Amino acid sequence: MTIDKLKKSIKFNIDRGGTFTDIYAEFPYEPYYIVEKLLSVDPENYSDAPREGIRRILERIQGKSISKENVDTYAIKSIRMGTTVGTNALLERKGEKVLLVTSKGFRDLLQIGNQSRPKIFELNITKPELIYNSVVELDERVQIVTNDQVLNDIKLESPNSLKKGTTGDYIKVLEIPNRDKIKSELLKYFVKGIKSIAVVFIHSYTFHDHELLVGEIAKEIGFEHISLSHQLMPMIKAVPRGLTSCVDAYLTPLIELYIKNFTKGFDSNIGDVDISFMMSDGGLCPVDSFRGFRSILSGPAGGVVGYSKTTSTVIESHKNNNGNNEIKQQPIIGFDMGGTSTDVSRYNGTLDHVFETEISGLTIQAPQLDIHTVAAGGGSRLFFKSGLFLVGPESVGAHPGPVCYKKNGQLAITDANLLLGRLLPEYFPPIFGPNQNEPLDLEATKKAFKELTDEINQFQQNNNLPLMTEDQVAFGFIRVANEAMCRPIRNITEAKGFDCSQHVLACFGGAGGQHSCSIAQNLGMPKVFIHRFSGILSAYGLGLADLVIDTQEPCSLIYNKENKSTFEKQLNQLKENAKQQLLNKGFPEEEIFCEGFLNLRFSGTDTAMMIKTPDNHDYEAEFKSNYKREFGFLILGRDLLIDDIRVRVHARGSDLNSLRINDSTGEPLKPETIQKCYFESVGRIDTPIYLLKSLCGGDSIDGPAIIIDNTTTIVVEPNCKANILKPSGNIEILIGGGKSKTVTTELDPIMLSVFSHRFMSIAEQMGKIIIRTSISTNIKERLDFSCALFSPDGGLVANAPAIPIHVGSMQNAVKYQVETLGSNWKEGEVVLSNHPQAGGSHLPDLTVMTPVYHKGEIVFFVASRGHHADIGGITPGSMPPFSKSISEEGAAIMSLKIVKDGHFQEEAVRKTFEKSRNLSDNISDLKAQIAANHKGIQLMQELINHYGLDVVHAYMYHIQKNAELAVRDMLYDISISNNLKPLDTLISTDYMDDGSKIELKLTIDREKKSAIFDWSGSGVEVYGNTNAPTSITLSATIYSLRAMVKSEIPLNQGCLAPILTVIPPGSILNPSFDSAVVGGNVLTSQRLTDVILSAFGACANSQGCMNNLTFGDETLGYYETIAGGTGAGPNFNGFTAVQSHMTNTRITDVEIMEKRYPVIVKEFSVRYGSGGDGKFKGGDGVVREIQFLKNFTVSILSERRSLQPRGLMGGENAERGLNLVLKNNGKYINIGSKNSINIERNESIIIFTPGGGGFGQKDSMITDN
Repeated sequence: MTIDKLKKSIKFNIDRGGTFTDIYAEFPYEPYYIVEKLLSVDPENYSDAPREGIRRILERIQGKSISKENVDTYAIKSIRMGTTVGTNALLERKGEKVLLVTSKGFRDLLQIGNQSRPKIFELNITKPELIYNSVVELDERVQIVTNDQVLNDIKLESPNSLKKGTTGDYIKVLEIPNRDKIKSELLKYFVKGIKSIAVVFIHSYTFHDHELLVGEIAKEIGFEHISLSHQLMPMIKAVPRGLTSCVDAYLTPLIELYIKNFTKGFDSNIGDVDISFMMSDGGLCPVDSFRGFRSILSGPAGGVVGYSKTTSTVIESHKNNNGNNEIKQQPIIGFDMGGTSTDVSRYNGTLDHVFETEISGLTIQAPQLDIHTVAAGGGSRLFFKSGLFLVGPESVGAHPGPVCYKKNGQLAITDANLLLGRLLPEYFPPIFGPNQNEPLDLEATKKAFKELTDEINQFQQNNNLPLMTEDQVAFGFIRVANEAMCRPIRNITEAKGFDCSQHVLACFGGAGGQHSCSIAQNLGMPKVFIHRFSGILSAYGLGLADLVIDTQEPCSLIYNKENKSTFEKQLNQLKENAKQQLLNKGFPEEEIFCEGFLNLRFSGTDTAMMIKTPDNHDYEAEFKSNYKREFGFLILGRDLLIDDIRVRVHARGSDLNSLRINDSTGEPLKPETIQKCYFESVGRIDTPIYLLKSLCGGDSIDGPAIIIDNTTTIVVEPNCKANILKPSGNIEILIGGGKSKTVTTELDPIMLSVFSHRFMSIAEQMGKIIIRTSISTNIKERLDFSCALFSPDGGLVANAPAIPIHVGSMQNAVKYQVETLGSNWKEGEVVLSNHPQAGGSHLPDLTVMTPVYHKGEIVFFVASRGHHADIGGITPGSMPPFSKSISEEGAAIMSLKIVKDGHFQEEAVRKTFEKSRNLSDNISDLKAQIAANHKGIQLMQELINHYGLDVVHAYMYHIQKNAELAVRDMLYDISISNNLKPLDTLISTDYMDDGSKIELKLTIDREKKSAIFDWSGSGVEVYGNTNAPTSITLSATIYSLRAMVKSEIPLNQGCLAPILTVIPPGSILNPSFDSAVVGGNVLTSQRLTDVILSAFGACANSQGCMNNLTFGDETLGYYETIAGGTGAGPNFNGFTAVQSHMTNTRITDVEIMEKRYPVIVKEFSVRYGSGGDGKFKGGDGVVREIQFLKNFTVSILSERRSLQPRGLMGGENAERGLNLVLKNNGKYINIGSKNSINIERNESIIIFTPGGGGFGQKDSMITDN
């Protein structure tokens, strides 16, 4: 090869992952490409993996030695890289020190976030640590003015304070930050070594001046990196925008350092090489524009681009409406299975983007590919607990890794595939063992599975069930893992109205090929596509990507004819600016194309849709078409609002050369070897092994078979057929129906786990429908709803994790209707109920129930419960603090058929809710609940048709029995660990603020593994609203038991089977028919959990209430619950500023709240020191101050204002809460725990929520984390 031919000829595409770096290098002469794979970190051999890979490839091509520290760039045309450097730094918290600068009153806003906890049944709440080191609050504030009355008041009183924001909204400047104060505050931290700063002020997305001022001063001081939130992503919502700024300040310096170290190892001509990086949105950007907040999905994005541009899909040709032939490609599901997790995505002609996503506990606001992740991969741990096969979510990691890695690891999915013969050690490099020089250890895996199988067979024997072989056990875990990986695929297809079976499964990643056929069979998908370079597709995809500039600006215009010229001018200006950037970089105009978008939503909702510019420029028609397809209905009588104007400008990427392999000779294929492999339908049989490099275009391989490449292993299941496509050498697997194992009604632990996933998946998809189709803030944004499946007698089968207070009580509602209606329930009818004596909790929680019919018989029930913001009653929000009877709390419904013969009974609903202050939202949300139930029915019927009713019913009862077993085991363990007598009684007592006694007499029978929960010592019914229906006590019980089990068990009525509950009539826990109960649901329920958990010694008291705040008038209403502290436990601190126990609703972002309602949130911060001391410290509560800009009725319904949340085992009590009103004359008034007050314009309410109790004597107190 002559030196001239090499000049600027080689294109490098590099995926630098956490473990391995993959490189696909292409050049214009044979063999046209080279693939290189090396460890991402190997400091003994090289300082940078991508540069070392480039050097090795150049040496092979040029045939000469090249220095590691001065790589010759003569032959390099381009370098494209996707990297997990930023992602890994974020996950491991190894970024730059960051100073956060924000508005006064909000130093803790990003810590509090949306106030929900990630896992509702974990008493030891954990969230990833914060990524900023210090916070500066500045005296800075602006007010957004969207209310006409407030605007007129300001124009009269202080017209000079009004300004226009970039969105077109009026802004009132309340306080301008002082330049000298800014400088002195920033200098304090600069001299401490913090050189990176993130700035987020409230409403800075539309008003930039104050952030720009801080940025200017920070630059003068010498801060090396400055992230201003409005410059990164000018979208409304202070929390995600602020977190995005912190992520950028945290990661960008690290990425810049990485790029500097990468490039300094090349010769001086590296500046002439075209270097670009993959962003999270699937587009490339020049190396000097790569930012931390755009890097999070840089690694997997290349794979998504790769499969979207290379997957061979079935082409259908049909006549369109004009009579012309039209081709249609099947949509594709991307399936990327790695070591610790699996990513799934969907492609149907365009890359789908989302603009808010969460990673490592941080919500990031940026355009990102819509990728869904499940914690199931090759390294997922295998467990057997209480008769249930469990896979993950824990991972064994790379170190020590699976058992077969020979590093004293634990059993994982990789071990299961190895045992079953699906992985062949002789085809893996010898990089295992303590010295990384040994092969995979099959014998160690066999030994570990023998021990696990013995444990499982002991359980089987004790329960008169058939014994299992090691093969059956290993395959059982594979099947459970497959079902877990099917759940996110169902969520991006079936839950959005798409048919799974109409998609092609595009499989890539190191482990995906071992599972792809089974996944496709489970989902009814006809074909699997595996690219020849599937193991390095993220690198290969970089060579197919476009250079992209994606930019947007916020907007607050109504979409109408009058505003069309305004937003189109803004859109065109954004396009021209972005296009000019690409022209300046040397791209010819003919290679640049632009896409415009409007982010539209109906007024009064937060569900915006990014609409690409239609051919006819009719955004409204396109929005409504998409909205109706996605959600099933349109909202009539609402304005269409523009939230954002966005452009995406592409410079077309260079296409990689098409690969060609030799055509098949047609002669019979000869396998490399024969391996004994296990398959469910045929057992362990001889299976041919083929090497992909030996196969030719046109070759076909019938399953069972295994195809091995350097980077992946592909299992072709029985009754499937693999075709090697011409001329590319890609693999297409046609999925046959196969003969799966016959499932009987007899308990099979493997199928128990499978059905557990299926039932839960159905409940989850019902929840997705509610989120998509509801309208109210309460349900759509705060997620105050639950969906569940029930047995024919109304017993709970599966409940998607949502709001714990709904968990146990919903089955009481269904059981009441079953007993009351009996045979008077006809197919096509839907029933509504909310009365506490009919299984309700409190009246705003409306339960919609629908039977599932099979051959004319009711075989299951589905139900959804949602909190409606107003259903009448004596105060706005239907949460009156002083209600004395249920009639004062709103519409009370024992049983109302809201659908008959398939028709919604709107007239009856309107009459029932005639006193509601927002009837239209009630009707819309009820229809959303009906739609969710309908989805549940469809999915249940599909399950029954697949397995048969007898089998589905059998596993319904098996799953309930399994939950019962888990609770019985827990009761036995508690009896032993607490040194109780074989039959022993514990007593736990607490009091409500009014002195009402809540007492539990808990008797545990160790031999029977059962317990009696006797509440007979509790106080009598109160003349107020803290009475709790019996369903609330059952909810608190089932929640507490599930929280103490500490493993992933199905949540159903089986949890209560070992429990006898005694609640005397006429008590506060079993009140009369017409008693007021609104506080029982939100207050007494929290006291019940505190009492139960204290009895078991599980943890100290949490804040003990939900701090229910409502305000409104006859035109609007608002409702929220406010976080507090949680109780510490035997080996953990309580958590600060989070929802606890029986609720987990989110709080409305401060910017959304202020834009929608005439209020100013003055403070939302941690109430430091309010948690109880102890060996383990209780979590702190919060301080929330809201100023009202017009006259409102404000109501507070709270507890723990008189009595403190208690510590446990010598831990100290937490601080009680406090509710104050700040009057216009400067006077503070304590309004007590429950009150309703008419507040005048500019007055404020200040809520101090309680902390959580401490645990253990504080003389040995550990440091609070």
